Amino acid sequence: MQYKNGKEVLPPNLLKEMQKYIQGELIYIPKKKSQRAGWGEVNGSREIIAQRNEEIFKMSREGTSLEELEQMYNLSIDSIRKIIYKTRNICGET
Repeated sequence: MQYKNGKEVLPPNLLKEMQKYIQGELIYIPKKKSQRAGWGEVNGSREIIAQRNEEIFKMSREGTSLEELEQMYNLSIDSIRKIIYKTRNICGET
């Protein structure tokens, strides 16, 4: 995030209006919702976790126990169960 001087980027009438509420302090102006990236979209975390979850699901279908998956992925058995359940629903399996 980069600091910008309000004098340089805002029209004078808007700057005067803003000065009624805040003066000499920093203010953050968020992006519009339509321009915001979702969690993990920028750094690839979302894709990495999706791939991990698919691996967990596949391994469980191939007979790997919950305890083995827990050790392999450093997740709780409850988390493993949730991943398997969610992935099963996404894939349309019962």
